[in-house]
Amino acid sequence: MELPLVVGVDGSDSSLEAVDWAVDEAARLGLPLRLVHASLWERYEGGLPSFGTDRPAEEVMAEHVAASCAERARLRDPEVKVSSDVLPDDPVSALLHAAHESSVLVTGSRGRGGIAGMLLGSVSLTVAARAVCPVVVVRGAERNRQGSLGRVVVGLGDSTEGSAAVRFAFREAEARGCGLHAVRAWRRPTPEHVDHPLIADGAAGAGEEHALALLADALRDAAGSHPQVEVRRQAVEGPAHKVLLDASSEADLVVVGARRRHGHVGLQLGRVAHTLLHHAGCPVAVVPQRA
Repeated sequence: MELPLVVGVDGSDSSLEAVDWAVDEAARLGLPLRLVHASLWERYEGGLPSFGTDRPAEEVMAEHVAASCAERARLRDPEVKVSSDVLPDDPVSALLHAAHESSVLVTGSRGRGGIAGMLLGSVSLTVAARAVCPVVVVRGAERNRQGSLGRVVVGLGDSTEGSAAVRFAFREAEARGCGLHAVRAWRRPTPEHVDHPLIADGAAGAGEEHALALLADALRDAAGSHPQVEVRRQAVEGPAHKVLLDASSEADLVVVGARRRHGHVGLQLGRVAHTLLHHAGCPVAVVPQRA
């Protein structure tokens, strides 16, 4: 049986948007949905048993958040199997632990107390940078979150971080019945490295051709496994983070890879993924790839 899709909830507007997105995703992929709310109230109630009839307000609130999000999910799509858990842990630890039994982990872009339009919340950033499964941070305008543009974008770089991301992107495009836009950025030689305009133009043409060839190589295996997905390949001159930011404004989802080095416990995100998580115009999927 396939692992469930897990979404972290805290009752914020951002997490409710994540619930809606996750319900639609679970329906597309035919997966059960598990809602996780992390609460540390038990740690602060003391070790002695209480014989009072009143329940701690924090316990009641935690259960209410989980139950109300579960009800929202069931109302959005009654066909999706929904479960919910309140875990006695901090949000980052709870979600990173849940990632080991998740097909995809979904979070909002801001938690409770976050200011709309500001940068990504610390929980979502840390989870995206450390989780062992793909993480989707739900952000962007409503039309992008609702999947109304019919386009999945995957960004490919120079390393081997792309293979898992490519497979994920093809699966998404197939499930949505939409096209896949594969993008690779390239840079023109700087003036100090060329001594003639014609040489510069030739180098630029070669740079674009090389980028397209690398795209074709990176996509070949997955494209053969998903022949029904229409693929558009594009090599764009410019910094990769800016190229993908531009592409995200007209996409339902942008997918990037992130290398995970064994034994490394810090945040493992490159500049491109980091920028997209903070500023992309659509939901962002970060797919881990073992280095």
